[in-house]
Amino acid sequence: MQRPPADADWMAVAIALSRRGRPLSAPNPNVGCLIVKDGRVVGRGWTQPRGRPHAEAMALAGAGEAAHGAAAYVSLEPCAHASPRGPCCADALIAAGIARIAIAAQDPDPRTDGEGIARLRAAGIEVVTGVLAAEASTAMAPWWTRQLAGRPFVTLKLATSLDGCIAMGDGSSRWITGAHARAHGHLERANHQAILVGRGTLVADDPSLDVRLAGLEDRSPTKLLLTSGKAPDGWTAIASPESIDDVDSVLVEGGAGAASAFLATDRVDRLLLYRAPILIGGGRPALGDIGLTDLSQAHGRWRLTDSRLLGSDRLDVYERVREG
Repeated sequence: MQRPPADADWMAVAIALSRRGRPLSAPNPNVGCLIVKDGRVVGRGWTQPRGRPHAEAMALAGAGEAAHGAAAYVSLEPCAHASPRGPCCADALIAAGIARIAIAAQDPDPRTDGEGIARLRAAGIEVVTGVLAAEASTAMAPWWTRQLAGRPFVTLKLATSLDGCIAMGDGSSRWITGAHARAHGHLERANHQAILVGRGTLVADDPSLDVRLAGLEDRSPTKLLLTSGKAPDGWTAIASPESIDDVDSVLVEGGAGAASAFLATDRVDRLLLYRAPILIGGGRPALGDIGLTDLSQAHGRWRLTDSRLLGSDRLDVYERVREG
């Protein structure tokens, strides 16, 4: 006999829904919500572009009267503060007659932090917290980083040969990886608000940095250039990794100078390492000096979170290990 879905199973679906809102929900968090009644999904939602409607509002609208007596699964604590853009989600869930709610992560925003949970419990709703909290936080990593660290979440992409080269000795690099890996790279572009390269990459490759995947063409990120000078039309000049302050997520895509600058300032939160099964020898290395003075400083910084084959290329995904 097949077991019924548990809270973690339903929450995993809500978290998957939350990813649909990233990065378009910024500056609001990308939240997912699932409403379940008698073992059947009656409503689902995720945060819409520019942050409204919220995931709970979308799910409640889809559920209609079926929301009464149902269970809700939300990847972030429902908001408890009033907004001119719409009612708070805690009150909306109460008014809809939700009987039980599972929440993944508590909202660190001081306007809600614990207040949404308290309000739901005061209304007689059974509330379960901490269901897949780490997974939910990872899905909301850009917003979470902005809330807790006051800076954007940075992903560094490196596409290398087996011997760690990003280009031939003359600078030519098209193409080190194959079509499957490049398509995955375009999906990563669509999941970030901004994309950054250094002056050398701009001059050598004149990259368009757009998203070339069917249906996602309008998700091309803002183009940033790491430079001490001016940027050409259509680009924004960034003087240093620390000077990026108006976006929640950045994909650093090239080249070695830009990658090294972000690593040296400890601004990389996630590393995408695409490796092609080729040897170049005498090519250009992926990195320059990143500020280490002792080999011991290199250890314990990165945790492998995913590894897969993309055609003949391998992708390894690492997250920066940070205290707290």
